Amino acid sequence: MRQQRRGRVIAMTAAEVDDFLATERTCRVATVSADGRPHVAPLWFVWDGTDLWLNSIVRSQRWTDIVRNPRIAVAVDAGVEFNELRGVELTGTVAPIGDVPRTTTPNPELAAAEQLFARKYMGHDNFTPDGRHAWLRLTPEKVTSWDFRKLAGLSR
Repeated sequence: MRQQRRGRVIAMTAAEVDDFLATERTCRVATVSADGRPHVAPLWFVWDGTDLWLNSIVRSQRWTDIVRNPRIAVAVDAGVEFNELRGVELTGTVAPIGDVPRTTTPNPELAAAEQLFARKYMGHDNFTPDGRHAWLRLTPEKVTSWDFRKLAGLSR
């Protein structure tokens, strides 16, 4: 019983998940290749409170895997020492949104994600496509979180 209680206690609240995903900069995206081999690669992302937006190079193993099988897992984590570890895992099906690769043609569906991305990684509001990347949207089917910093408050 105590173990189950601890598991719930170290989970982040929805607000903590939102804050964590808004501030962390790198995620790890896991896909599966045609022959069943897993592929994990780091990527920049933004979180809009509902969806995780990934800006991916379209000529990559990740993109090839996603076109064939859009089911992915994404991990975002932080901390160095055991009692500092915290993170979020999101799983579900990803979908390309907009041009592939992204062009300069305005796309209202991407406006908010592109502004979030420009602010987070470039320090301004204007996103400029590079002709090599495209957008993937993950609406998570499952979100799992942990914050080991909360373990300090638990009695043993």
